[in-house]
Amino acid sequence: MDAIVTAGGVPLPGDPLYVYSNGNSKALIDISGKPMVQWVLDALGESKKVDNVIVIGLSPKSGLTCKKPLHYISNQGRMLANIVTGVNKSLELNKKNEYVLIVSSDIPAIKGDMVDWLINTSMETKDDLYYGVCPREVMETRYPTSKRTYTKLKEMELCGADINVIHVSMTTDHLDTWEQLIGNRKSPLRQAAVIGWDTLFQLATRQFTLQGLVERASQRIGIKGRAIVWDKAEPCMDVDKPHQLELMREDIASQLQKAAKAEKKAATAAKKVTAKPVAAKPKPKAKANNK
Repeated sequence: MDAIVTAGGVPLPGDPLYVYSNGNSKALIDISGKPMVQWVLDALGESKKVDNVIVIGLSPKSGLTCKKPLHYISNQGRMLANIVTGVNKSLELNKKNEYVLIVSSDIPAIKGDMVDWLINTSMETKDDLYYGVCPREVMETRYPTSKRTYTKLKEMELCGADINVIHVSMTTDHLDTWEQLIGNRKSPLRQAAVIGWDTLFQLATRQFTLQGLVERASQRIGIKGRAIVWDKAEPCMDVDKPHQLELMREDIASQLQKAAKAEKKAATAAKKVTAKPVAAKPKPKAKANNK
């Protein structure tokens, strides 16, 4: 499956992240010595299920690397146009592709095994859209100071993931609706209003279960959708505000320190085993001569 990485956002003056980007792409903001998007590319490169990676909004001049074939597409101006162009590039690479990953450039904590889990779990069925969600308790256990926005349902509170799977046909059907949904992606209530005011009312009064909301949205848009409930917070921990950026910087730096200590400890143990002297075998005793 090909992965489309959306990296075209550039914070403008007044945006909370502008002072960190200095007029450059948000995806290139530094986290522990790497551009934020590089951490995402590292995860996609480690994935066993990803074939090609298509980066939208950056160019080869950015100096990014990936273990998988890397392709660049210029920013098309709007999120939906970027996704449509990315899907077309994927079909150009392999016209038999049915599904693609849509990955945000601002989830630096994601890992390759998480990408594989999402693909494997999604491909258990044949739906049009697989939308990841993270329960509040999962997010706040892993990142207690993340201050995410949650949608309140009858049985849970949840936030959305920033890596999802779509069928390639999604970029040719219902484009007007998708434009509105993507434009309101940071506001679950506004998205509900796009689907229908009755949906907005039921969501606001917590009458929906997760499955009920998925069924209503799928029916209104005319697709087959499926919610993927994560038990990991990393795919849903995006960087939109300064405190979230600092949170991810501290978290990733801590992980790197732990990994370095573990590697040093393993190297020291291996060195001790190698340097351990081999006990000399005792010489055989000379037989007594009784003659």
